[in-house]
Amino acid sequence: MRIDAANPALKTLANQAAKPIQADDQSGDFGKLLMDVIKEVNSSQNNASEMQNAFMTGQNVELHELMISMERAGLAMELTLQVRNKLLEAYQEISRMQV
Repeated sequence: MRIDAANPALKTLANQAAKPIQADDQSGDFGKLLMDVIKEVNSSQNNASEMQNAFMTGQNVELHELMISMERAGLAMELTLQVRNKLLEAYQEISRMQV
């Protein structure tokens, strides 16, 4: 399974990272893109939670759709945590460099 199929915003982030940096780029673009990805992960988790509540209350929710939604939210969260960890490691490595 491709990662970009699980979360299309991560594909956008990967495409943005692959582009060469230009001098006239705005500095807030990466922060805005990162916030958009985090909001999308949050919305997928909220969607999974709503589906779970609907299933538990006996509403018409297919079990396979619930499981797919929960797995998608879990994978998106796990991927977001791994990206955060890599960014933190890179920051720490840069901060340890001697000038």
